[in-house]
Amino acid sequence: MKLKALVEYVDEYLRVPGFPDYPNAYNGLQVQGAARVGSICAAVDASEAAINAAAERGSDLLLVHHGLFWDGAAPVTGRRFRKLFALLRNELGLYSAHLPLDAHPEVGNCALLARALDIEIEKGFGSYQGVDVGWIGTTSETRKALGDRLAESLQVTVRLIDGGPDQIHRVAVVTGAGGSMIAEAAASGADALVTGEGAHHTYFDAMEYGINVYYAGHYATETLGVRALASHLEARFGIPWEFLDYPTGM
Repeated sequence: MKLKALVEYVDEYLRVPGFPDYPNAYNGLQVQGAARVGSICAAVDASEAAINAAAERGSDLLLVHHGLFWDGAAPVTGRRFRKLFALLRNELGLYSAHLPLDAHPEVGNCALLARALDIEIEKGFGSYQGVDVGWIGTTSETRKALGDRLAESLQVTVRLIDGGPDQIHRVAVVTGAGGSMIAEAAASGADALVTGEGAHHTYFDAMEYGINVYYAGHYATETLGVRALASHLEARFGIPWEFLDYPTGM
């Protein structure tokens, strides 16, 4: 399939144009690769290891959640040079989708995690510049049961801040670094917030707002979207794909 046509499709499917994000996220095609895409690799991060692995496999496109350029304009030296050189030398395209992939109702990290936890999604949650990136919905589980389900779904050790009730009926889900959304979750009537990570002070935020907070890891909670997106593209266009797993433990 032509790279141009594939990029246009993904841009539209994820609603990339105009979607608000951090200034250096640069959603969409970050590095142009081969004119045609015959295979795809997917990874959470545009790490040097993932780029080299995709190149070794002869992939034409690497789909990632966290792309390049987070540190802004900088000299093309050191690790930035090595990454870009590997991409260009191997004609490996790089497509990044950050908040658009978190928020997507079908292949988004947040929606997929909510469904994995058997949460009946009601509406969007976690506003960023007027756009919801997460979801909130209902369930009926004990605090421990929800934690066990989360750990089993992602195959991780979950850190629980048990600031809320033992019986959980309403859960907010926002993947990645969602600890800053504790107050919003509590104000939305949630008994629990499921996310990846948060700062030290969020322990007291959770205890004082009276809400349970589950930290399942930034990386682990954001493995779902790139896999689902690559699988969607395979089903629609017949492009084979492989997930490159480089867990950070964070």
